[in-house]
Parts: sequence; structure tokens; C-alpha cells
Amino acid sequence: MSTRVVSNSQVEKSWYVIDVEGKVLGRAATEVARILRGKHKAIYAPSVDTGDFVIILNADKIRLTGNKMADKMYYRHSGYPGGIKSINAEKLLATKPEELIKKAVKGMLPKNKLGRQMFKKLKVYTGVDHPHQAQQPKELTF
Repeated sequence: MSTRVVSNSQVEKSWYVIDVEGKVLGRAATEVARILRGKHKAIYAPSVDTGDFVIILNADKIRLTGNKMADKMYYRHSGYPGGIKSINAEKLLATKPEELIKKAVKGMLPKNKLGRQMFKKLKVYTGVDHPHQAQQPKELTF
């Protein structure tokens, strides 16, 4: 018996919608990353994008445990000397809640071309409305 190799043409992409209101950031991000990678499918292959599209709603109502709201820091650098900038999770959630979820999920995906391709299938919105009704997404709970 030989190992079956999956090609991109054999993969069927589905759309899922997840409401993260009241959910913990890390636990939600792991489930989303698993779906984006395609690990929930029997045809999963690490070298092929077998994952599905994920729509996340109510990003502004996600929660963090412990003191992470005040203590967790996110850094970025301009590329110039002394150009490091930082923001804590509380301010990031208040200003750009979509970025908080995107950063958590992106950190759980592969750091290569395939990971960037998988990340493009993530759509994050602050409210309950989204422009992807035509794709007929399925409700997903965990």
C-alpha cells in the first residue's frame, strides 16, 4: 500500500463561521488554525493547503485569561534604530480587535509560503455582519 498524495484540485474548500463572543483567545485561535491547515480532514497533507475558509464574528468580545490584558505586549519595528513600538493587549483590543485574533492565529500557522496562503483564508469582523453570505458558511461551535 502506498501513501496517497493530495493535489490542490482534489481539495474541496468549505466556509465556516465562528462566533467568538466570550471565548478565550488562545483556545479559539488553536481551533481556527486547525481548520485553516485542514487537520480536521481525512485528506490532510502537510505540504498541501487542504484547509477551509473561516469567518470570525464578534472579535471585539473575545476575552483573555489572567492578567494578559495588561501584561501581554505586541511589538513591531520600523526598521530604523530605536524604532521599536509596543502595545498591550488591552489597547489593541480597544483599537483593532481584528488584529489581536489575526496575530494569535498567524503565530500558529507555518512560517512559509504555505502558511501565508492559509492565513489569507481567515476573515475577521467585529460585529455579527459579514459580506460572505453568498458562500453559505456553516455555523461552527467548539
